Amino acid sequence: MTLKTVLLTGSTGFVGHPLLLRMSTDGFRVVACSRTPISALPVDAVNPSITALDGTTDWKVALAGVEVVIHSAARVHVMHDTSSDPLAEFRKVNVEGTLNLARQAAAAGVRRFVFISSIKVNGEGTPVGVPYLADAQPAPADPYGISKMEAEQGLRALAAETAMEVVIVRPVLVYGPGVKANFLSMMRWLHKGVPLPFGAIHNRRSLVALDNLVDLIVTCIDHPAAANQTFLVSDGEDLSTTELLRRMGVALGRPARLLPIPSWMLEAGAALLGKQALSQRLCGSLQVDISKTRELLNWTPPVSVDEALRKTAKHFLEQQST
Repeated sequence: MTLKTVLLTGSTGFVGHPLLLRMSTDGFRVVACSRTPISALPVDAVNPSITALDGTTDWKVALAGVEVVIHSAARVHVMHDTSSDPLAEFRKVNVEGTLNLARQAAAAGVRRFVFISSIKVNGEGTPVGVPYLADAQPAPADPYGISKMEAEQGLRALAAETAMEVVIVRPVLVYGPGVKANFLSMMRWLHKGVPLPFGAIHNRRSLVALDNLVDLIVTCIDHPAAANQTFLVSDGEDLSTTELLRRMGVALGRPARLLPIPSWMLEAGAALLGKQALSQRLCGSLQVDISKTRELLNWTPPVSVDEALRKTAKHFLEQQST
C-alpha cells in the first residue's frame, strides 16, 4: 500500500478516535481534525485547529497534501431537540458544512471523499425479512436523516462535476467500548440485575460493532471498487432485542432476567406514555442487506457479535470499577 495522507474529521468521536488509531497503526499519515485539541496524537498525526463545521470553515491549511478525506464529524441525532427549527440546525453542519469541506477538498486535488452517513437516510424501520438495500430509494423520516440525505445528494453532484471520487457509508446502530445512549442503559440494567420486560420480542435488528465499521472505512480509503458507491454496513448477523440482551448478559457475566411480556403490550404502553420512538427501537425491526458491501469490496466483518459484545462489556465493567 502506498503511504497516503488522510484528513479525518470528528477524530475525537466515538467512531473517529478508534479510526484515527487504526489508520496510524496501518501506516497512514493522518491530519486529525476536531473542535477540541487531541491530548495524545499517534506518531506522524497532526491536529490543525478547526473550531467550527459549517459553510464558512476554511480548510485550506488542513487540506494541504491530503489525498483522502474521511468525514465523520456531524451534528448527531438529538433525542429531545429543543431548537426552534431542528432541520435548519442539522443542515448548517451536516449539509452546508459537509459540502463546503468537499468543495475545498476537490479544489485542493483530494482524490477521494469518504462520507460517514447514516442508515436513517433509508428510513426508520423495516418489516422482518425485508432489509434495506444500499441503492434503494431513500426515505428519511426525521431532520437528521433528511440532512444526511441532502449531504449525500450534494456529494454525488460534486463527484459528477469534478475528479474527486465519493464513497458513502451508512452504518446502522454502532456499539463498542464507550457506547452511550440506549445501549449503555441496557448494560446498566443487566449489570444491576434489573428484571426487564423484553423476554418475548421477536424483531430483527442489524447492528455494527465499532471494530467492523472502522475496518470497512479503512477498506474504503483506497479500494478501487469503492469509488462513487454507497455501502450499508452491519455485523452480518441480525438479532432480536431479546437475543441481544441475553448475549449481552453473558458478556457481562450477569444472566439477563427477562420477563416474557408480549411486544404488543409494550407498544401499547409506550403509546400511552408518548414513548413510541423508544418502543420502535426496542420492539421494531431494522435490517440491512450488506451483500453489495461484501461482494464489491470482498469484505467480511472481521469481528463476531459475541466477540464485540465481550469487548464492549469489558470496557463497561472497567469503568464501573474506577
